[in-house]
Amino acid sequence: MDGTAIIIILAIAGVASVLLFALKGLLDQVPDVIESASKARDAWDSFKKPPAVPPAQQDQEPPAAT
Repeated sequence: MDGTAIIIILAIAGVASVLLFALKGLLDQVPDVIESASKARDAWDSFKKPPAVPPAQQDQEPPAAT
């Protein structure tokens, strides 16, 4: 019975360490995901917004043809 308890304790500790390792890997990726989402949102906003075209100046003559 003593051997079984030790095996169970070691198994629980092993599973906990693997879960913590996986959770750390997942949390390390969160800043990159947030940065990528921000870049995608900015790109989508610039895609939806029409390009800024400066108004044509009426005071100038059109360029002469050569």
